[in-house]
Amino acid sequence: MSRHRSARVTRRRVLGLGALAAVPAVTLAVREAGSPDAPDTAAAPAPSASSRPSPSTTALRVVTHGGGPVPFVAGKAMLGSYLGLKGKTLQQSLLLRRQQLGRDQRIVNLFYDWTDILLSAAPVLPARSVPMISWAGTKYADITGGASDALIARAGRRVARYGRPVMLRFSWEMNGSWFAWGGAKNGGHSDGYIASWRRVHKIFRDVGARNVSWVWSPNWNSSPTADWNTTQSYYPGDAYVDWVGVSGYNLHRESPAALFDGVYQQFAARKPIVVTEVGAVDRGGSTKADWITVFGKWVQDRPGVGAVIWFDTDTHPGYDEKWRIDTDPQALAAYRAMAAGERFSG
Repeated sequence: MSRHRSARVTRRRVLGLGALAAVPAVTLAVREAGSPDAPDTAAAPAPSASSRPSPSTTALRVVTHGGGPVPFVAGKAMLGSYLGLKGKTLQQSLLLRRQQLGRDQRIVNLFYDWTDILLSAAPVLPARSVPMISWAGTKYADITGGASDALIARAGRRVARYGRPVMLRFSWEMNGSWFAWGGAKNGGHSDGYIASWRRVHKIFRDVGARNVSWVWSPNWNSSPTADWNTTQSYYPGDAYVDWVGVSGYNLHRESPAALFDGVYQQFAARKPIVVTEVGAVDRGGSTKADWITVFGKWVQDRPGVGAVIWFDTDTHPGYDEKWRIDTDPQALAAYRAMAAGERFSG
């Protein structure tokens, strides 16, 4: 894929869509979302099905505080997006969504490559909007051996000078096989990931970047499926994480519970949860609107969820699905209703 040269790397840069054709669809159905997806089997309910929590989910103890400089507020969920709308700048896209929803984005997801200067030419965001920096990683050895210390320190100083609280989603979806910082591309183990994360964390602290909420964000399922590649095996430890994130997309009629309950049940008792990437396929009629409604109910029923970031874009070449929230009037109405709810008043 060609790179759009800017300090903020668009999601298309890190997805590697060109490799999709070489991978069996049953194994990797959503490289567009940077994720493998479960095959389209009867195990996943239709989008219009109820997503009420199971008894085990209802009884799950969840955190009531935390989040670091971007705090978790019990009972509230911040609602934001990655915005990449065809023919519009980020500022124009933010204005359009404010007009449609009657509110600003609480979180704006910004993608950066490993060697980019973080927050250079930082966009002007609404007063209450928090940037989430999705910072692509690199091979573990490039970090753990110290060769990247100066680059990391530069990044930390840039974030510190920004002054406002930020969320930093470093080396996301590490339990997948598609990124250079995944265990599958680093000898089939996760130890190097944990060591890399902790080194970056320490350097940021050493240079004074105390305005960072650290977002550790696996994919909703692991590829390949192996003992060394479980979600838990990559966890850096409670002292190094402020929020636990998760990416998941409705591509094969997966319910929100099918996508997100695994991570929620594993980590909601330890850290607040942020759905860092989510979108839904439009199959015509009210299918997308129905899924958005069910997703909103899923969040309502999971008190440990403190933030949701929609993948709101239609600018991905080579992929027909338009993830933006206004692909049809019904979808926009459903999203607007979700955004207006008390749960998303954070």
